[in-house]
Amino acid sequence: MRFLISFLCVLVLVSYAVAYDPMDPNGNITIKWDVMSWTPDGYVATVTINNFQMFRHIMNPGWTLGWTWAKKEVIWSMVGAQTTEQGDCSKFKGNIPHCCKKIPTVVDLLPGVPYNQQFSNCCKGGVVAAWGQDPSQSVSAFQVSVGQGGTSNKTVKLPKNFTLLAPGPGYTCGPAKVVPSTVFLTTDKRRKTQALMTWNVTCTYSQFLARKNPSCCVSLSSFYNETITPCPSCACGCQNKKNCVKSDSKILSMVGVHTPKKDNEALTQCTHHMCPIRVHWHVKTNYKDYWRVKIAVTNFNYRMNYTLWTLAIQHPNLNNVTQVFSFNYKPLLPYESINDTGMFYGMKYFNDLLMEAGPKGNIQSEVLLQKDKKFTFKQGWAFPHKVYFNGDECMLPHPDTYPFLPNSSPATIATFKALIFSLLLLLAITQ
Repeated sequence: MRFLISFLCVLVLVSYAVAYDPMDPNGNITIKWDVMSWTPDGYVATVTINNFQMFRHIMNPGWTLGWTWAKKEVIWSMVGAQTTEQGDCSKFKGNIPHCCKKIPTVVDLLPGVPYNQQFSNCCKGGVVAAWGQDPSQSVSAFQVSVGQGGTSNKTVKLPKNFTLLAPGPGYTCGPAKVVPSTVFLTTDKRRKTQALMTWNVTCTYSQFLARKNPSCCVSLSSFYNETITPCPSCACGCQNKKNCVKSDSKILSMVGVHTPKKDNEALTQCTHHMCPIRVHWHVKTNYKDYWRVKIAVTNFNYRMNYTLWTLAIQHPNLNNVTQVFSFNYKPLLPYESINDTGMFYGMKYFNDLLMEAGPKGNIQSEVLLQKDKKFTFKQGWAFPHKVYFNGDECMLPHPDTYPFLPNSSPATIATFKALIFSLLLLLAITQ
């Protein structure tokens, strides 16, 4: 019995840790339901999806939201979104509901839908920016008219078993919880109104639930060492190596081969690391009070253009960023006392789109940093501690393989130790 209790405690702690991101400890997606009015058999609610994650956005083909009705509710109509299936509505005569399924699946509408089908913050194909990148675009919303449900705060039953695909797996949603009603400000900002009832659902992301292997890797180089440390072999798993494509393959000229699939399955260029994305960090120049780094991101996926991409990096000297030349940069402060994490993202209409694999499938920028008291090129200090692309952590090479200073490389240190040992042994023999 004691073993069973211990096992359950460990399981709970592991589940919590898996969904916890130290680079973005407060990041989550919050789904808010605001009941705006009662109807004869239910209510009209505004559903708002807020992405409070600093560097993880919802990319194309967008979010998919699902839940289970607590009773026998139906959806009479929707504005700004739609369910993927109507379900069996044969028992209704006259007005037919939009959806009669017990477990509806809702998706955002595409841009360009008729005006009478639009709702505020809707119709972006489910694409939602990260909060740290663009707060104004980090929200999506729609309106739903619910029938055969409660008609008061006491009789409404909250939906349950929420699921969120954004666009793939990885998110775990908690139960709906009633919270204080949302307060709204009128357009003239002279009057406040409030929802009749509000409940929230919080969804957190886990990379371990999203995929078995990383989706990106990091390579390293420096001006003081000719050695280039490549991405680790099979960094993103080599199980798909039989399906990879060589850069000169005739398959790439076939019609439709570059069209993304619904599950975003990658068509990856054949490499030793088999990653769709490689981030390269090059220590370029050393000045008296400054040093310069070049960051390059290469796309090896022939089926994916990365829009609104983000690159989050942890390095102790990011507290003294002087200039970023070709990317936008924003410091991230997951812990206010420590400023060692920052987010790079593209400049609008310039390089905010990372093209598919090929000659144009790369972006790069240089970063100028002011040296602090701890600055050194020794022991790999000049290289990043963590790297995230689009919110997923990239695999770094093993520290033993980092480019070392010529006079502090592992081989030189080993040779020096061997020399000292030989001298001590010689002294011992002569005595």
